[in-house]
Amino acid sequence: MKFTLSWLKDHLDTDASLDEIVEKLTMIGLEVESVDDKAVLKPFVIAKVLSAEQHPDADRLRVLSVDTGTGDPVQVVCGAPNARAGLIGAFAAPGTYVPGIDVTLSIGKIRGVESHGMMCSERELELSDEHNGIIELPEDAPVGVSYATWAKLDDAVIEINLTPNRPDATSVHGIARDLAAAGLGTLKNDAVAPVKGEGACPIKVTIEAPDLCPGFAVRLVKGVKNGPSPKWMQQRLIAIGLRPINALVDITNYLTFDRGRPLHVYDAKKVVGDIVVRRAHDGETLVALDGRTYTLNSQMCTIADAEGADSIAGVMGGEHTGSDEDTTDVLIESALWEPLNVARTGRALGIITDARYRFERGVDPEFMVPGLDLATQMVLDLCGGTPGEAQVVGYAGHQPKVVTFPFAEVKRLTGIEVSADESRAILTRLGFTPKGDGEVIEVTVPSWRPDVDGKADIVEEVMRIHGVDNIAPQPLTSHDAVNGRILTQLQIRTRNARRALAVRGMMEAVTWSFIPAKHAELFGGGATALKLSNPIAADMSDMRPSLLPGLISAAQRNADRGFADVALFEVSGTYEGDTPDKQRRVAGGVRRGTAKLDGQGRHWAGNAASVNVYDVKADALAALEAAGAPVERLQIEAGGPAWYHPGRSGTIKLGPKVVLGTFGEFHPKTLEALDVSGPLCGFEVFIDAIPEAKAKPTRTKPKLELSPFQAVRRDFAFVVDKAVEVASLTRAAGSVDKKLITDVRVFDIFEGASVGADKKSVAIEVAIQPLERTLTDEDFETLARKIVDNVAKQTGGVLRG
Repeated sequence: MKFTLSWLKDHLDTDASLDEIVEKLTMIGLEVESVDDKAVLKPFVIAKVLSAEQHPDADRLRVLSVDTGTGDPVQVVCGAPNARAGLIGAFAAPGTYVPGIDVTLSIGKIRGVESHGMMCSERELELSDEHNGIIELPEDAPVGVSYATWAKLDDAVIEINLTPNRPDATSVHGIARDLAAAGLGTLKNDAVAPVKGEGACPIKVTIEAPDLCPGFAVRLVKGVKNGPSPKWMQQRLIAIGLRPINALVDITNYLTFDRGRPLHVYDAKKVVGDIVVRRAHDGETLVALDGRTYTLNSQMCTIADAEGADSIAGVMGGEHTGSDEDTTDVLIESALWEPLNVARTGRALGIITDARYRFERGVDPEFMVPGLDLATQMVLDLCGGTPGEAQVVGYAGHQPKVVTFPFAEVKRLTGIEVSADESRAILTRLGFTPKGDGEVIEVTVPSWRPDVDGKADIVEEVMRIHGVDNIAPQPLTSHDAVNGRILTQLQIRTRNARRALAVRGMMEAVTWSFIPAKHAELFGGGATALKLSNPIAADMSDMRPSLLPGLISAAQRNADRGFADVALFEVSGTYEGDTPDKQRRVAGGVRRGTAKLDGQGRHWAGNAASVNVYDVKADALAALEAAGAPVERLQIEAGGPAWYHPGRSGTIKLGPKVVLGTFGEFHPKTLEALDVSGPLCGFEVFIDAIPEAKAKPTRTKPKLELSPFQAVRRDFAFVVDKAVEVASLTRAAGSVDKKLITDVRVFDIFEGASVGADKKSVAIEVAIQPLERTLTDEDFETLARKIVDNVAKQTGGVLRG
């Protein structure tokens, strides 16, 4: 939001300096982004050409003698066609920076003649695009005086950064109201006098979409004479970055910033029949004021006549009915539009306008008719004409919100001591209406503050006007006991998983949460509920059901740029549905090429092997262990989701139902569908599926128990079916006596005719650690029989002879 200092003072009676105003704006929550104090124009002075002689060596140049008000005339070489004796213009002395040509002047020679400065055109001072001649000023312009001050071009421009919840501050008047409430002056009486019209409006308005248009006001003004707007208005519009067009259009632009009231003017003679406010037809087109053709749909609101759409409601008018220099009869529109619909329409069409900026935040409904009267009066003052009666359709009046406000809430929510009287005075100055005499009052919210809904919003108003700079520094409260943990269990697990994977040589990546529909369907997604209604790109249409598509694509992009051996991981969210309980926290990773834990690439001792299923299995288990999963009780089953190779993948489970992760080499069809090349392996572990550990009665670590007795290792070889998983055999052996058996390891697997067809021999080493006494031979024999019996019972294995 931009405005000039003089513009602000049209609404605010204040003697405050520019610096005081800027500081106060920031203190009351209207953060100042930039200030242009027009210092660049201060060196230019009004000067008079005393004589203009032909340059001796150039037909198009003249040598001027210029009176700059210092006493001694200076010599200037000038090529402007209007340079002549007696002309009064703007002069720049050597050392002056000229913004229009981005040059700092110095004394120089032009075709052998010294030039001590220059007479400037409007473009060189960035006043307009005019550069066919130097500026010509009236004869009474005072020579030697600052040109910017005399021409009122030294008006500082202030730009503030608005948050979306402050629609009232999208106008100069609203900003002035805030400054007055903060004690920096007095708000001027800006009441709008009604304009009496002659005769009813001949063009009738019908609202067919009242949910999109709560009110519509229009007035016909006949006999206007359109032309350039006044110089003061043009200067203010140019200062805030707008291009003056003509008086009628400039009036609407001016009031958009002055009062936060967007308006639109139609050439009444170009409107065919009556006006209908309706939903657009699917496929209906409109050539807008920016010259572009837009295709509308039934979710958008439009103002139409008998021949079709004339305007995109709340966003931009149409070119066909726009006003120009030939306009004599004008329709002035002041309407209310549903904010969310304006925002969706503007985003869908890619249109950003000052009108949309205000309507999507919410304009003052009670200023709809006064805004029409104000615009009408300005049209009459600048363009003449005869106004008709205002036609107001659909507006049912504003129902103000009433908020119950305890004064004690200010202290509770902000820690600031503000008296009840001061709080009441602040609210009154801001336009609120407090009623009641006790500690709890009823506050009526003004129509221009749709963002205020509850007592916390009222506290914010009191706090920002009272001044955040009045908050005294307070030391943090000292606690005798050690504070409890701040992070949630899921946050702790996420951090630990990230660290564990980074330690394993993987690089963290951040990929898009949106992926192509084809990729989503390939990894179990593609549901209608997860498709974006307004994707930022055609190939980002679905929420991701898995981290792997993004990581695989990232690995391939690295390979395409010469980094074929890469290991990437990400810990983030995936989506199985459109409800919160369907969002999962997942740690996923991929390894490509030779990016193994123990090194990668070529080496004199031999090339490193390609990544395989066991590499990503180790990654998955490391992430689970770091996140707190009981890895000693995990079960690994062969096979995984369809995107993995069926014979080179696995599923990690905790019991028969709880799936904690999957891993494996990717199926060739998966790589082909993603247009990537291998070797590629990946994994995903579901951090939020890890069960919570039982709360311990104390945070003290348990006592270290060391056995004084000798550990013993016994070997067993079992013959089992080939289909039997080795892990089930080791679990069967280890579960016989968990106090005595501390470890079970496989050290040999043999297949051959000697063990039988479809059989294999699995040799295991069982570590036995006595705790209470030295075990006898009978104890070992009893334990060995139990191991053999349990393995036979659970796997069908027999002791190899």
